[in-house]
Amino acid sequence: MALIDFGGVKEKVVTRKEFPMSKARKILKDETIAILGYGVQGPAQGLNLRDNGFRVIIGQSKEFKKDWDRAVADGWIPNKTLFDLPEAVRRGTIVQMLVSDAAQRVIWPVVKENLKESDALYFSHGFSIVYKDQTGVVPPPFVDVIMVAPKGSGTSVRRNFLSGAGINSSYAVAQDATGRAEDRCLAIGIGIGSGYLFPTTFEHEVYSDLTGERGVLMGALAGIMHAQYEVLRRHGHSPSEAFNETVEELTQSLIRLVDENGMDWMFRNCSATAQHGALKWRPIFQKVNLPVFERLYKSVKSGKETAEVIRDLGKPDYKEFLERKLAEIGDSEMWRAGRAVRALRPTEKAKTITKATKGVTGRSTN
Repeated sequence: MALIDFGGVKEKVVTRKEFPMSKARKILKDETIAILGYGVQGPAQGLNLRDNGFRVIIGQSKEFKKDWDRAVADGWIPNKTLFDLPEAVRRGTIVQMLVSDAAQRVIWPVVKENLKESDALYFSHGFSIVYKDQTGVVPPPFVDVIMVAPKGSGTSVRRNFLSGAGINSSYAVAQDATGRAEDRCLAIGIGIGSGYLFPTTFEHEVYSDLTGERGVLMGALAGIMHAQYEVLRRHGHSPSEAFNETVEELTQSLIRLVDENGMDWMFRNCSATAQHGALKWRPIFQKVNLPVFERLYKSVKSGKETAEVIRDLGKPDYKEFLERKLAEIGDSEMWRAGRAVRALRPTEKAKTITKATKGVTGRSTN
């Protein structure tokens, strides 16, 4: 492991240098990795592992035709590398639970019945294990229980793998029945293309993940965008102006500067007026939002959020409910304006021309 200084706190992380692909292949050379579910994380992790030379099979119910057909289209062969769930568990030695959190409790009896001694039960989220009183997922004592949680969607896991960048992942061992659980865990983490791996626990992973998704990563971001957009519109700003000042400048410019060198660097590379105002209002937003995040974390840790997920996702009309809620976002004026703005972005050819001419004229043509 490498010892890295994270803002004054030193943490141990596992990089590809300390744990190369050759070591991962050696550890898993006799393993069959059975990926259950071909929806969100399943395709990305399965294809990455297959591309890296590991023995992988897919477990997917034919009942979900869209996912089954997608697996076939990706080159998984029925009765050879693509099976129904029970058969995939029987054939696998590392069983990856990559169906949705709500679905894991539904398929768990079938999975448990077909697990074998010394198998590894793998998760990419601590949900089912941490909230076992609600999910009923209690692994038998004769299997390893491990987790690698990529810090991104399945789309990002695959995209970053293909670009060579990889995506950072956390990892944890909840149960070591074989004495090899950590090696198996890290080997899978490297195999799916992680940029680096950092240790956590199942509890910490699920608490941080559920808080992040409901907070800055999705819920809070979507909410604060709409709030700013509405205020600008109420005060007479056009949809185009309100969207550009709320979303477009963030996603196409500022967040990229943050990604490159951090928030302070982004501040330094903005106007003096922007710097001054941002430095004034940053602590105000922090103070206002701190109790909201405390409330959110408490709701996550208590299991309230989990109970609501299990309750609502199990309702027969949930898909219709979901579509209505997503339509409320997509059909809102702000995101209709967003579609218009995206359509006006320069094409890749135009971007290339802009980049080339910038060096000649001394300013962007955009």
